[in-house]
Amino acid sequence: MASSPYADLDRPPLAARALQRALVVPGGLWRRIDVIAETGSTNADVAGAARDGSGEGLVVVAEQQVAGRGRRDRQWVSPPRAGLTLSVLLRPGAAVPERGWAPAPQRAWGWLPLLAGVALMEAVQRITELDAGLKWPNDLVVSDPEGAPGKAAGILAEVAEDAVVVGIGLNVTTRAAELPPTTGLPATSLQLAGAKAADRDPLLRALLRGFERWYAGWRETGGDAELCGLLGAYRRGCVTIGREVRVLLPGGGEIAGVATTVDGDGQLMVRTADGAERRVSAGDVLHVR
Repeated sequence: MASSPYADLDRPPLAARALQRALVVPGGLWRRIDVIAETGSTNADVAGAARDGSGEGLVVVAEQQVAGRGRRDRQWVSPPRAGLTLSVLLRPGAAVPERGWAPAPQRAWGWLPLLAGVALMEAVQRITELDAGLKWPNDLVVSDPEGAPGKAAGILAEVAEDAVVVGIGLNVTTRAAELPPTTGLPATSLQLAGAKAADRDPLLRALLRGFERWYAGWRETGGDAELCGLLGAYRRGCVTIGREVRVLLPGGGEIAGVATTVDGDGQLMVRTADGAERRVSAGDVLHVR
């Protein structure tokens, strides 16, 4: 019997042709699914494709990413076939007459990483049966069998000229020794959290189908997160709402208080000790308790 080229038999490769057949359909959002063995950063790859004129609907999935970036230029590196590392190309500012989509205003584009978070949360809940939630703005949080929460995924959106690139990194079968050190919520994986299933193929299919469904609704309403139901879905899944938090702001300084809600622009509302409501558009959130 021929030996397997893969040392980890619980980490099989993705079936690129099967994914293409299942996800690239007439009238659908996804136009091409590229599965590559290794890359530095899928976001960089897709941003380059956007600058070269690639149309909306390109998906690049890497079996291994060696120089990925999270928010604030943090490193996101994935062992071979241990997770889902992918980026998608969107052109929300372009009209799509055949689908009746007018250009979405640029002020609404900030909802795209939160939209990706909702699609990812729903896919993980359905496939793994884990109780997944979102730490604002778009970190996927799952709890281990003892109830301790951990970050299993991160999302980074970047504007590349008139396109938006949304990158997703999800730890699926990553082992404890393979997880990077963190300064906030500890990293974890779906398998470590006790997932009923940790097969990347159905996870990827569910994620991209959910993303397409939410994106279509968002475009049909002109980027109105409340009208398409995205705001409500995000609020229901956001584990930050109602928590005491510290928000470390990008320019330095911090805000402390209780996270009361997420507004129509996707910003976090925090009530400070003096009763003032502060609106946060960017920052690192720490759950105090």
